[in-house]
Amino acid sequence: MHERTRLQLSGMLAAVVEAEFARLRESLGISDSALSKHLKALEHAGYVSLRRYRDGSRTFTVVAMTDAGRHAFCGHVAAIQRLAGVASMRPGRRPAPHSIDAVTPIAMTRRPR
Repeated sequence: MHERTRLQLSGMLAAVVEAEFARLRESLGISDSALSKHLKALEHAGYVSLRRYRDGSRTFTVVAMTDAGRHAFCGHVAAIQRLAGVASMRPGRRPAPHSIDAVTPIAMTRRPR
């Protein structure tokens, strides 16, 4: 989820119950194939679910964030906020004690390929 577009996508999905594929694509300004790739990775991780439905001759894909996805997204946001707090320290101030584990989810994990 730490990849920029996936983080943006997760932020959008965290704010709604579900979103239609075309709306997400337009909001992110990316191609169908790029969005499909990101959604496939998030679905594989268990962070989103996809549902397809037909309306007449058109097929729509609706995306929803899972509970696991919301949990992971909130964890990433919290880690970013901690990092931003350290980055905004004034000279002469000591950082609050945090272990390296506080940044591990974003900075040190490798995403599956």
